[in-house]
Amino acid sequence: MIITFLASFLIWILFAGLVYLWVIDGRVKREVALHAFLSALIAWGAAELIKSLFPTTRPFVTDNFPPLTLTIPIDGSFPSGHTAASFALATSVWLHNKKLGLFFVIIALTIGVSRVLANVHWPLDIIGGIIVGTVVSLIVERLHVFSLVKKYK
Repeated sequence: MIITFLASFLIWILFAGLVYLWVIDGRVKREVALHAFLSALIAWGAAELIKSLFPTTRPFVTDNFPPLTLTIPIDGSFPSGHTAASFALATSVWLHNKKLGLFFVIIALTIGVSRVLANVHWPLDIIGGIIVGTVVSLIVERLHVFSLVKKYK
């Protein structure tokens, strides 16, 4: 039951936490939140693209043990889209606030580990998701996407 919750819903709590810290608490500035959301979206898309180009079998198909998630994934296993999106979001926060970012990184790691324990990903899928999410976040931050838009308005 706890694995199902962590593997299926923790990512949404991570996103909700960022919205709370941005809109209600004010500890996260608008640009940081927008970078985090954009990074997560791009990282998820990149993970889905990689999955479509290099399909891999999920653990529950190989070991014939049902997944412990709310839904049964039908796409490839590598890399983990949940981990890529959560690490993109966490890295974006960490780049601006190390203490708060560390909390987000721990949650992102928990998401990745829970996806392995839920039998929907291999450990290598999680490592791939961490790399995709972190790299995307660093690129978005480096480009300062929303600063550029504001600058040329």
